Amino acid sequence: MDELIKITEKEGQLVVTSRQIAEDFEKRHADVIEKIEEFIKTENSVMTMFIESSYKAGTGKSYKEYLITRDGFSLLVMGFTGAKALQWKLKYIEAFNKMETKLKEIKELSPMELMELQFKALKEQKEKIVQVENKVDKLEEDMPLFQIDCKEIQALVRKKGTEALGGYRSLAYNDNSLRGKVYSDIQHQIKREFGVSRYEAIKRSQLEKAIEIISNYRVPLVLEDEIILLNNQIQLIN
Repeated sequence: MDELIKITEKEGQLVVTSRQIAEDFEKRHADVIEKIEEFIKTENSVMTMFIESSYKAGTGKSYKEYLITRDGFSLLVMGFTGAKALQWKLKYIEAFNKMETKLKEIKELSPMELMELQFKALKEQKEKIVQVENKVDKLEEDMPLFQIDCKEIQALVRKKGTEALGGYRSLAYNDNSLRGKVYSDIQHQIKREFGVSRYEAIKRSQLEKAIEIISNYRVPLVLEDEIILLNNQIQLIN
């Protein structure tokens, strides 16, 4: 489980943060810092084992932490007891060993091999970024329509229904019953196509398809006959 332990290089030394040690060994970070500063106060020579640093919290405020070398780690956790503490000590030792081996291998590489390794690392990083971007895109596609999208669909339904009825001034449009039937039929067709009971259940990735369905809508013959019959009454009256 050494992949859970983040070992980094600082000024030629392998270090781990006091925050991570506090978290893994289930200690208060403030207590860990206090212990470190007790060591420093008692013996100045240990200052090279504990490098003062800082980190930013989610609020943006900076707080103190220490970067701890391998020797500093050994000194700090010496007093941590219990089976769980022992397991973590072994994991940290393994993580430090693996990181030391990795750095040693890198130092022995030729300039060309080092360049290839850097290129490989950049490629892997790029692939990870692409994977994250794909996940974000997939998440956005699977999201339901926003309220503003639903309002857009409703506006298009009214516009298409008005056109099908012959315009705002037509007798068919001004017949509340017939107008309601046409609007309702368009709405039912959209919901039927996507197998939903409300617009909010349509996925955002399907918005363009919903707009296309509205644009291509044709009134069924039974409603078309009613519209023609009602609108033709103007001609008969004239």
